[in-house]
Amino acid sequence: MGVFSAFSLEGDTAIVTGGGQGLGRELALGLAEAGADVVVLQRHLEVAEKTAEDIRGLGRKSLALKVDVSNPADVEEMVKIVKEKFGKIDILINNAGVAGWVRAEEMPLEEWNRVVNTNLTGVFLTCQAVGKEMIHQKKGSIINISSISGFIANHPQEQSHYNAAKGGVNTLTKCLAYEWAKHNIRVNAIAPGFVATPMLKIAGEDYLKQWASRNVQKRIADPAELKGVAVFLASQAASYITGHILVADGGYLIW
Repeated sequence: MGVFSAFSLEGDTAIVTGGGQGLGRELALGLAEAGADVVVLQRHLEVAEKTAEDIRGLGRKSLALKVDVSNPADVEEMVKIVKEKFGKIDILINNAGVAGWVRAEEMPLEEWNRVVNTNLTGVFLTCQAVGKEMIHQKKGSIINISSISGFIANHPQEQSHYNAAKGGVNTLTKCLAYEWAKHNIRVNAIAPGFVATPMLKIAGEDYLKQWASRNVQKRIADPAELKGVAVFLASQAASYITGHILVADGGYLIW
């Protein structure tokens, strides 16, 4: 296999949770550009359908589904539909996530659960349901979207629930990589720094400037810059990589 062909996803079927907008949209488009057919999951179907339409415009098959990843019934039904429509699942990107800024001493349990249920439990539920299919197939690549917040107490925002959930994603990634290696399933994660997604931009210009000033490159990333990272981890170019948390943060964590 030549080096460039190792990055090809031709003939693969991928699922991207939270794939309708922001970083998830760019990752879904990146997989399609590399040759994969892509199923786009989002809580709001019309958002997912726009990305799916753009993927079909690239000449790939695509399906948009309304799914709440923290709902086990939604996740199980999604896997059933994807199997019926595409016959297999080769790649899973767990990108769906929510955030919030609340001081720990003031955080209602409902707010803790809202973030942890999507950002950690939802990742587990989707890995579990898709992992069963990959075990049966004896192959697969799973990529969980973590964050630099899984390594540090990110600041000045107060978000202990978000940081704890992302730290959990990092450890879950390693555990699943160990458990499923014997089934020829690779499980890795991408830990982005600050990326110019709609969720980040609502913080305002002052915060964006603070965050940009703290990394080596002195800027916020464009979501499209993560496409190549995802394609690499999904592809045979990364065939000897599993249990790895790939940090893509402009140098934020080197200080």
